[in-house]
Amino acid sequence: MSDTDTVTGTGAQAAAGTDDYCLIDAARPPRADGPPYAECVLCREPTEYPESYKGITLCPVCEWREAERTSCSG
Repeated sequence: MSDTDTVTGTGAQAAAGTDDYCLIDAARPPRADGPPYAECVLCREPTEYPESYKGITLCPVCEWREAERTSCSG
């Protein structure tokens, strides 16, 4: 290694080029441009997704709680 070479990060961080942990590449529903919004399947509050989207849609609060519940620990 020459004097001009620099090494930053360690392990997986250096390989991935990021400091984020437990990255999941999951497809997300498209954002709605405006009403009508889909209901959250847990609390029935409006979400930021269009009503036409089929599948599980969560409001920002329930999405955050689900992420906390299923997050990596370590």
